[in-house]
Amino acid sequence: MRTWLITGCSTGFGRELARTVLACGDRAVVTARNTDQIKDLCDGAEGRALGLPLDVTLPEQIEVAVATAQEEFGGIDVLVNNAGIGYFAAVEESTDDEIRRMFEINLFGLAALTRAVLPGMRRRRTGTIVNFSSVGGLRAFPAVGYYNATKFAVEGLSEALWQEVAPLGIKVLLAEPGPFRTHWAGRSANETLPEHEIADYADTAGAARASFRQNTGNEPGDPTLAAEAIFTAVTADNPPHRLLLGSPAYDMALAKLDEMRTEFTAWEDLTRSADFPVQN
Repeated sequence: MRTWLITGCSTGFGRELARTVLACGDRAVVTARNTDQIKDLCDGAEGRALGLPLDVTLPEQIEVAVATAQEEFGGIDVLVNNAGIGYFAAVEESTDDEIRRMFEINLFGLAALTRAVLPGMRRRRTGTIVNFSSVGGLRAFPAVGYYNATKFAVEGLSEALWQEVAPLGIKVLLAEPGPFRTHWAGRSANETLPEHEIADYADTAGAARASFRQNTGNEPGDPTLAAEAIFTAVTADNPPHRLLLGSPAYDMALAKLDEMRTEFTAWEDLTRSADFPVQN
């Protein structure tokens, strides 16, 4: 029986993953900023579910949540850094306060919680860290440049981390969903609009932002099935480092790889010309 600590369980992927974990017989430390929103997840799972308040931007709450989870269940086997927000504005339209708030949640909160959990995993020489990225961590889109930046950073951090902790028996998995029926492009998009829209970006960032919002509720991805896929990957003998979720994510990721290879190859001669001449 594994113990999972999952952030951002009030809605979306975190909520569905908590349900999946408990339905499969594991233990779950179910966290959210408002515990009233996760009480139903813990009902009926006494002894296996623990609901805790956790704002990943508050170090004191991170410390208490990790300590309580370890005291209650003896350790944390799987950390799922799911908590995150979006921000929908062109790069020039964006404001420092909103940008920094998103980085605090999507990147710095994730990193702080990871550092808090790692000592216990190192002592036991086992554990898995699941960091939620996005297909937007592999390729960028207009209107979400700073969101892309947070997820590109999560990708780089996670890639370095798995090289550091693999010899210690600890695994790292990046979850990379495409469009799913969560609140990310619905309520979140409505709450984080630019204060001043710039007409010159209407056909790029403006159009992309409108598309995100208009498609809310019609995305092809099912969060419940994504949660089941993550559970399957985490519990596999040889989990992947990256788990694309949903057909659009798969298609867009491969297209990005093809684009990069084509461009790199086209400019190979100029790229290699930057080296010192080879001495014979």
